[in-house]
Amino acid sequence: MSQPLLYDYALDADCYGIRLAAGCLGIELALRSVDVHPGQEQLSPAMLALNPQGRLPVLTDGALTLTQTLSILLYLAESYAPDHPLMPQDALTGARMLDWMSLAAATLAPCAQARACAMMNAPGTLTQLRRDARRALRLFDDHMALQGLRGEGFLAGPEATLADLMLFPAFALTRDYGLDHDAFPALALWARRVRRLPGFHTMPGVPDYH
Repeated sequence: MSQPLLYDYALDADCYGIRLAAGCLGIELALRSVDVHPGQEQLSPAMLALNPQGRLPVLTDGALTLTQTLSILLYLAESYAPDHPLMPQDALTGARMLDWMSLAAATLAPCAQARACAMMNAPGTLTQLRRDARRALRLFDDHMALQGLRGEGFLAGPEATLADLMLFPAFALTRDYGLDHDAFPALALWARRVRRLPGFHTMPGVPDYH
């Protein structure tokens, strides 16, 4: 089987999420660095041929090209580590994992937009984007508070799944655009548990402690 290739920007939260998941799953990725800032290489003809949306992440594996974080994570896990503990073997937990991954994909865009606005002068009103990001993360913080009452430490149940790795970058990098982790106490405790997973690794901007 060929080695998956991730078109990568070291400071991109979604790219980090894929590198993080690959590390925790024990999957070796080939990395091809993309000059997003200031070079805007993701808008080059070669990159637009891979993803007409002009953004990362992009993963290729042989003839396959994927451009959505959720599909990339599921593809890597199902193809290269289907029996890993991060992949639930029971249907109920698997359904919960996919539900939370889908919610993350649908709601967390303001986090990336606020960070790009604050760090790279991307278009947008930072005050509004910060409010939208806070609202999105509040959904997850409220859920983790309930999980704590149930004695379950992760999004889909008592054990970590891919859903936790998909959420982690969006929460871990909030300080880049002025949202402190103290505003999300349940997520702050959850993040400490995620950091203890085998294969966990960090990126610039992720604080040492939450």
